[in-house]
Amino acid sequence: MFMTVKQASEKWGISDRRIRVLCSEGKIPGAYQEGRGWKIPVDAKKPADGRYKSKESLLAQIDRKKVELDSRRPLTAGEAARLGEEFIVEYTYNSNAIEGNTLTLRETDLVLRGLTIDQKPLKDHMEAVGHKEAFDFVSELVKDNVSISERIIKQIHYLVLADKKEDRGVYRRVPVRIMGAQHEPVQPYLIEPKMEQLLYDFAASKEHIVTKLARFHIEFEGIHPFIDGNGRTGRLLINLELMKAGFPPIDIKFTDRIAYYNAFDEYHVKHNLSAMENLFAGYINARLDMYLEMLQE
Repeated sequence: MFMTVKQASEKWGISDRRIRVLCSEGKIPGAYQEGRGWKIPVDAKKPADGRYKSKESLLAQIDRKKVELDSRRPLTAGEAARLGEEFIVEYTYNSNAIEGNTLTLRETDLVLRGLTIDQKPLKDHMEAVGHKEAFDFVSELVKDNVSISERIIKQIHYLVLADKKEDRGVYRRVPVRIMGAQHEPVQPYLIEPKMEQLLYDFAASKEHIVTKLARFHIEFEGIHPFIDGNGRTGRLLINLELMKAGFPPIDIKFTDRIAYYNAFDEYHVKHNLSAMENLFAGYINARLDMYLEMLQE
């Protein structure tokens, strides 16, 4: 069985253009050209990217691409709409699927169009609609360049947790454990001071935005301030800050969830931030490639 360049791009988190280059260079075993497209074995492994010798060079490349994207701004309404096509559906699907939502990508699309999927829980429908509304809210915050705060975080969470009315937008009042994780979230009485410190440290940080957001995301999820919806809220916060800084939003894929989970453990057990940094950097780099490729067309 084979997959298309687009399917490989979504699976591996790298741009269509880069995959076509890798195919033409013979770096994806079993891939062959058919007409103007490529057929790639579905079990092909993501090729190691030899273009980057270190984390710093990848971050530098991201910065250069960001400058190139900025030079093309402001985007027309048509360009902005095209760049946003499909993102919100795939982002809603992936972010919810990571948390156990059973809707497929196609079903998520249908639910966001107002349809009901037979034999799928009402909860899953509400989570899809709630996530879309939360992303729309985040997009409005970006337009106004609103600073991140506990109030904003609670407002985003309120929209995310559409199926649990009593727990929406309020910090949890009971201890919790994250199944399988190597870190235990803080006790309820520590949530507010920990969140205040987290936001202070984030505002004061002079680190590269990728490093800064990787650290913030891990620390936020480690505090685990809400009874439910922390992952979806945390990933929306990443995109809030990325878009405010002029970067495209990213979509952490359900297929990458093991690497994503492991990145938390790398930090909490080994104090190693690079796993989450590299994950974020790979997604941001691929999204910049996609934006620039589409704008060149």
